[in-house]
Amino acid sequence: MTTDFQFTVVQSFSAFTREEWETLPETKPGSPDYNPFICHPFLQGMESSGSATAKTGWAPRHIRLDDASGNLVGAVPCYAKSHSQGEYVFDHGWADAYARAGGDYYPKLQATVPFTPATGPRLLAATPELKAILGQGLMEVCEQTAASSVHLTFADKADVELLATQNWLHRTDQQFHFVNRGYSDFTEFLSDLASRKRKDLRKERQKALENGLTIEWLTGSSITEEALNAFYQFYIDTGNRKWGRPYLTKAFFMSVAQTMPKDVLLIMAKRDNRYIAGAINFIGGQALYGRHWGAVENHPFLHFEVCYYQAIDFALSHGLSRVEAGAQGEHKLARGYEPVTTHSAHFIRHPGLRNAVAEYLERERRDIAQIGEMLSDHTPFRKNTKNIEEEF
Repeated sequence: MTTDFQFTVVQSFSAFTREEWETLPETKPGSPDYNPFICHPFLQGMESSGSATAKTGWAPRHIRLDDASGNLVGAVPCYAKSHSQGEYVFDHGWADAYARAGGDYYPKLQATVPFTPATGPRLLAATPELKAILGQGLMEVCEQTAASSVHLTFADKADVELLATQNWLHRTDQQFHFVNRGYSDFTEFLSDLASRKRKDLRKERQKALENGLTIEWLTGSSITEEALNAFYQFYIDTGNRKWGRPYLTKAFFMSVAQTMPKDVLLIMAKRDNRYIAGAINFIGGQALYGRHWGAVENHPFLHFEVCYYQAIDFALSHGLSRVEAGAQGEHKLARGYEPVTTHSAHFIRHPGLRNAVAEYLERERRDIAQIGEMLSDHTPFRKNTKNIEEEF
């Protein structure tokens, strides 16, 4: 590590003040490139709420890079992991293979935002030179702590390509995002769809709100304790059914609602003056990020209405360029969400494991690219509408 900088591993996010943290790229609320998942309140809330801690298998090992004057010029949110849960970039097969060969895959280092499959900066620095120092520092920490590997997930593509020059491996995956092609409202978006698809979407929206259902958008000061409590019950119900144990605590949701209320959007469905379903979203400088959903009543197409169509409505009415609706879900394709490639970088210490993973990732990247091309041919847009490919 060059003597012009001080590289430190800190075991609590409280080692960063909010003022200094917001000097880093994309971290300052209100800026055009703002990413809510790397803002100070979000990451601090992960730890203070008990959601991402050593007890839950996410031991903080954050990286800070200071210049010779002691000013923060770079950082990486990073955790020592004792498992591979809550990451959405799956490496269980790698862990199993390494264990069968007699190796210890855990602990590993995870440079990411816990429980958040949304693309954003992971090497938080203003220049490629500083990012390269952070990448080199992560490899050194991996060696010094005897971790098996470092995983920089849901990263900006340019950062992954930079790390590839330092012997990191490149992995791709796929999500589905809504892209605003200059639409002023939902009706204009519908006009871009093929006739049959347009009719299908209208029918789904109509059926979703039958039986007297209404929708509320709650953000900022309009977020009530009643709505938060109701949403948390929806989240717990969904988490218990999908994972067996929800990842995020109630204290986390309360924390972000209090510390970053303008960046939180609750889309809540009501029937007979009672909340029966809802989704939490986060608002960035350019994008709306859908995160969690749940319901206590079953209504046809309500999930699509609350999570996808209402999100598009909100994004268009607030001039946002896209909606990122989370991981997985090819069913989003028929609802105007397009395939987008996501990227991650992986440094693996053991040469044998690294070579095996490298061969696997080469095949996987080809498969992901082919699937993306195929899916792009099946979007609901009219045939004379050109698909827009986003690169992250």
